[in-house]
Amino acid sequence: MIGLGKSVDNGGEPLTILQDISFSVMPGETVAIVGASGSGKSTLLGLLAGLDVPSSGEIRLEGVALAALDEDERARQRGKLLGFVFQSFQLLPSLNALENVMLPLELAGLKTSTAIARTWLERVGLGHRLKHYPKHLSGGEQQRVALARAFAPSPRLVLADEPTGNLDAATGQQIIDMMFELNASQGTTLVLVTHDDSIASRCRRILRIAKGRLALDG
Repeated sequence: MIGLGKSVDNGGEPLTILQDISFSVMPGETVAIVGASGSGKSTLLGLLAGLDVPSSGEIRLEGVALAALDEDERARQRGKLLGFVFQSFQLLPSLNALENVMLPLELAGLKTSTAIARTWLERVGLGHRLKHYPKHLSGGEQQRVALARAFAPSPRLVLADEPTGNLDAATGQQIIDMMFELNASQGTTLVLVTHDDSIASRCRRILRIAKGRLALDG
């Protein structure tokens, strides 16, 4: 990304959330985005995913400028290249664990979606919970389903937004260990937002956002 900026209307006055942010992420890198609450970390992640558009600057994903795509084209690009892990899990309550993991596979047109989803749920230790709905799963189990869903389509880039934010310390540690293990085994690029310095330190690179600007890249 080059010169990335994001402003929103705040009662008739522009509010600058991000300003003049530039960096590149190489294939296979693990990158942590850190900063104080309200510094713009999650906004930056949303822009990287094409879930929102910048007010200025440019984001290129696999050489494609996201701003040149319409909303449907950005959605197709996300489905093809990205996996997501959210703080609030974002599982569909009307689908069981197996169906939640199958969903992105079916959207990608994979006819073996059931077998792939089952394999990934077994891989995260939930082979015995395939038919359980999110409301019958613990927070840690829901995040394991979310990990399986993120990695099952073999994405090139996984984006994680505070993946342990709704979990107790012990469960959060298990999820982080699993996420890094899956990421290493798949050779995926990982960009995660976290307030936890111990999690950030496990990444090869740390980007620190302060008052909407890139304060550290190291």
